[in-house]
Amino acid sequence: MDVERVQALAFGGLNEVPAQFIRPAHERPENTKPIEGVTVPVISLSQPRDVLVKEVSEACSQWGFLLVTDHGLSPELIKRLQQVGQEFFALPQKEKEAYANDPSSGKFEGYGTKMTKNLEEKVEWVDYFFHLMSPPSKVNHDIWPKHPPSYREVNEEYSKEMLRITGELLGLLSEGLGLDKKSLATPLGDQEIELEMKINMYPPCPQPHLALGVEPHTDMSALTLLVPNDVPGLQVWKDGSWFAVDYLPNALFVHVGDQIEVLSNGKYKSVLHRSVVNKDRTRMSWAVFCAPPHEAMIGPLPELVNEQNPAKYSTKTFAEYRYRKFNKLPQ
Repeated sequence: MDVERVQALAFGGLNEVPAQFIRPAHERPENTKPIEGVTVPVISLSQPRDVLVKEVSEACSQWGFLLVTDHGLSPELIKRLQQVGQEFFALPQKEKEAYANDPSSGKFEGYGTKMTKNLEEKVEWVDYFFHLMSPPSKVNHDIWPKHPPSYREVNEEYSKEMLRITGELLGLLSEGLGLDKKSLATPLGDQEIELEMKINMYPPCPQPHLALGVEPHTDMSALTLLVPNDVPGLQVWKDGSWFAVDYLPNALFVHVGDQIEVLSNGKYKSVLHRSVVNKDRTRMSWAVFCAPPHEAMIGPLPELVNEQNPAKYSTKTFAEYRYRKFNKLPQ
């Protein structure tokens, strides 16, 4: 399959952004500058439980987004994760193409460029590598990069840490709803929750004011746990404005996804976000999407629904939800 890769374009001496990358005027970063001087919530997981429950619940209700520190994930493991991802994208193009995916035919895992669908058929300024990390019974290691050789070992170790931190966060969010700490984990599959790794590679862009790395969207996951490199680019939407998220070394960026919004019957907000690109530097991010199994039935938790607070969302399988969102169909 012959696909034009953004990385190859960017390092091929490009002076102008090709037409398919130029966003509509209302989406261009030059016309939608973020608000400066406002910081997103940063929460240390080393605080007492009652403080944590309150702070995490408030952040996810008001922003749908937070940065967590003191999460127990070693800086050394984050560094190794980023190193093996960078080494994959530094491979010769032909070697990377051996892992090419094809979302149009339902093959999402692998090396790709365009995943989202939009009416203008605009392309995002990003290449990526996407694969399932957990549960082990569903992982296909044949899709994982063989080079660098340590890729599998590092990602399996990182997957275990992501499961641990996801469990902690779901417990805090459950208690923030006034429920038992397993209330959110159970409908999401608990130990069968799926973890999906997406390494995003945003090369330097000759006209960053015209393009986007990733267009505005909410994640269809329950939670997304992300670590970036030190090149800023993530922006989140709140109260009618974009807010730039500053880089914080070794912090985990936590996005509330659509499934938590549904389960919480709207108390927690799935955050609208986008990525802008840089003229001179490559931005990379490692996003782990925590999602229920495809057959899981997701709807507002019964304990949160009554006559005064009726269900705001319908109940459907995650597979149906995912299909409808990917194809831009009404939910």
